[in-house]
Amino acid sequence: MDKYLRTWRQDALNKGQHDSAIYIGDKVLALTNSDADAFWLAQVHFGNNNFTRALALLSRKDLINRSLSCRYLAAHCYIKQGRYEQALVILGEENPTHLITTSHNARRKLAHTNGNSHKSITHRGGRTQRDRIELSEERERDRESEKELKFQAGMCYLRGLCFAKRNAFDRARDCYKDAVRIDVQCFEAFDQLMQNSLMSPAEELAFLEELDFDSIRVEDQSLAQEAAHFTKLLYTTRLSKYSSPATLANATETLSTHYNLASNADLLLTRAETLFTQCRFHEALAITTSILNSQDSSTGSTDISSTNTNASLGHTPRLYPLHLAVLYETGAHNTLFHLSHTLATHAPHESYTYLAIGTYYLSTFRIAEARRFFSKASLMDPHSAAAWIGFAHTFAAEGEHDQAVAAYSTAARLFQGSHLPQLFLGMQHLALNNMQLAWEYSLAAFQKSGGGLSGGTEKELTERIFSSTASLGGDPLVLNEIGVILYHQSNLPAAAKLFHRSLELASELGFDMTSWVATRANLAHALRRLGRFEESLAEFDECLRTATGGAAPASAYEPGHGMSAFAHLSLAGSSTGLNPSGAAGGYDERNLIGSIHTSRGLVLLSMVGRTREAVMALHEAVRVLGGDAGGGGVAGSLLSRAMEFWALEEDQESDENEDPIPFSRDSAAGAPPSRGRGKDLNAFAEPTSTHSTNQRKAGQRMDGDADELLNAALAAVR
Repeated sequence: MDKYLRTWRQDALNKGQHDSAIYIGDKVLALTNSDADAFWLAQVHFGNNNFTRALALLSRKDLINRSLSCRYLAAHCYIKQGRYEQALVILGEENPTHLITTSHNARRKLAHTNGNSHKSITHRGGRTQRDRIELSEERERDRESEKELKFQAGMCYLRGLCFAKRNAFDRARDCYKDAVRIDVQCFEAFDQLMQNSLMSPAEELAFLEELDFDSIRVEDQSLAQEAAHFTKLLYTTRLSKYSSPATLANATETLSTHYNLASNADLLLTRAETLFTQCRFHEALAITTSILNSQDSSTGSTDISSTNTNASLGHTPRLYPLHLAVLYETGAHNTLFHLSHTLATHAPHESYTYLAIGTYYLSTFRIAEARRFFSKASLMDPHSAAAWIGFAHTFAAEGEHDQAVAAYSTAARLFQGSHLPQLFLGMQHLALNNMQLAWEYSLAAFQKSGGGLSGGTEKELTERIFSSTASLGGDPLVLNEIGVILYHQSNLPAAAKLFHRSLELASELGFDMTSWVATRANLAHALRRLGRFEESLAEFDECLRTATGGAAPASAYEPGHGMSAFAHLSLAGSSTGLNPSGAAGGYDERNLIGSIHTSRGLVLLSMVGRTREAVMALHEAVRVLGGDAGGGGVAGSLLSRAMEFWALEEDQESDENEDPIPFSRDSAAGAPPSRGRGKDLNAFAEPTSTHSTNQRKAGQRMDGDADELLNAALAAVR
């Protein structure tokens, strides 16, 4: 009878009829009084969210103390109820680390024993039946041992959840790592390590290499090696996108082609995350949009609004922060609004709903509203990195640097393996002119993003950064920010070297170079201050070609990463200036191009015999900027001075043609300008009437030249 009832209850469970499964399971337990039947029934209660009934059932006959599986399930019930202290009482606070060294050896011993047993059956025909019985008993013991290892790994995972809720992130990380070491198939623990950035990219890669994937057991031993390789590839796709781009690309390509997983949502999401780190936002948006639209309508009569709603729901929570970030970067405000409205209507209890609303408000510069919704998202999901970073960004966008530092510090404590909080802390301290703290945080960001395993001293990290032979991995933005710090400290050769290495690394990693125009502009400014005017002018020309090449430049403060590389250095070369990562308003296309023209004009003014070209560049800058306070005023002032220089140079040339005697006498306008590395912009505060006439004539000639330049630029943009 018990066999018949077990078949009935399993059939009911397979059909999703939980009440029937519970009713029949209770009768089976009454007939057999078996621990296995009690555990089965408790599992059904757990799957039906009846945690209290499951705990009551497990408390009978002291099952929690006698059975490892029942202890695991009881602790899981307490965690689901939010009773983490009671869960830890059942689980204990120590991990069974002795299983890490013995579990894999036990599995190998099992395979060896099985081989010897087969030989015994073949060559000892008189004892065949006895050997078979012993082999069956041994396999049963090994299966029980395998189950025990898996439950021990699961308990390590649950222990890590409890420590994470107590904000003991170091102990939580150790529990997750021990869980995967004991059972490499404990993906829940591995996912917690990756999702919460509990290790740096280099530590993640080292941890993956130390896992014993050969310990995976399958029924067909000939497939064991392939199963191990497949599992390692899956785990590799979850690593940080800064750890090893080549390894990640190889794993993704193998899974896509050899195993036909190219259209799998998780693989597509991995590809989109890689594109996002490379600042290729439009390509990443195409992938995330395709994932959202992968759900087909069940009937052809479904209206458009229903189709859009279905497409926005029912996806992995990992998708939404990335999709929101690329929508923000591409300026898709209408799509952000629609998605936020849909999620608020149909998924009001999810944290990513309020993350979407906050992102929309941030994109429309409604900072107070954005902060409120980012805060709500972080309260609903304290482990949401996007929510914490967005919350901190709202303070940075308003120039509230002290509050931003506090928020970024919280994010750095929660996400110890991510370099972004450290990087943003360095930016804020630079804005506060705390150079030493900015330097320390930037070095920490470099170390976490790809500078190697933890433990390196500041001197070792510095040597690694400036070593011409070292292979620098990670995020090029970190090198840019360290270069900005050195620039403000007037260490120009080192700053120029780091800007150059940042551009090289971005190119090697396949980044969209239109997102690194400001880093190239930083390099050009450093070269200008070093007196290397020809190189500086070449870099500014490359900036102009890149910015007008049809790609969208940066437009706003970025919620996660990427375009915040735009570091605005003072045109006068002083240590004052804007936040190195831009402000909430940031550069738009017109301000960016106008700033480049202004910088070119400044370099040309510093070069001998190129005043006319400087006037043309500055005239174009004023035309592009339209006299805006953000840059038009600087360009206009420089243009006025450049016109004076040009007029005086024409006067000097005219005097030299009329009078062979060199112009060396004093004049009402002051001494003639130096034709060395630079010109004194204050030398001609009171030009003569002749100078004014020449200046007016030059301005009339320049109008025609500027019209030709503007028409050519507009044609190139079109």
